[in-house]
Amino acid sequence: MNRLSQCALAACLLLGSAVAWAANDTPVGTWRQIDDVTGRPKSVIQITESNGKLEGKVMQVLLSDDGPHPVCKKCEGERKDQPVEGMVIMWGVSKDGGVWDGGKILDPKNGKVYSVKLSLADGGQKLDVHGYIGISLLGRSQVWERTQ
Repeated sequence: MNRLSQCALAACLLLGSAVAWAANDTPVGTWRQIDDVTGRPKSVIQITESNGKLEGKVMQVLLSDDGPHPVCKKCEGERKDQPVEGMVIMWGVSKDGGVWDGGKILDPKNGKVYSVKLSLADGGQKLDVHGYIGISLLGRSQVWERTQ
């Protein structure tokens, strides 16, 4: 292989790895929500970004005490008794340094809305989702696994 071909190949490899890295430096994508109590996959969540704000929607419920197509019985307002699949459960999250913060997350099981903070781990393959009331030191965390 001549020198020019080697340089072109190296440039392509570097560009490809930069694109792959950039895709994993944001929570945007599809995630498998892992239950913090059972350790089992609970649902598939798709996180999208619009105007610098993240939003998470339940694409599929994998595990539920209420069967395969649960509704949000304990939710209030427009979400009351609506299907959990297709429901926006996280909204208003924006980047703040190395974390995403300032938004809200709904727990469809109890109908409560919490403040949320997100941080990436394992090269963007895991997402620490921390829901809390008041200060972020208190609350509960789940680790979500990237599927796409």
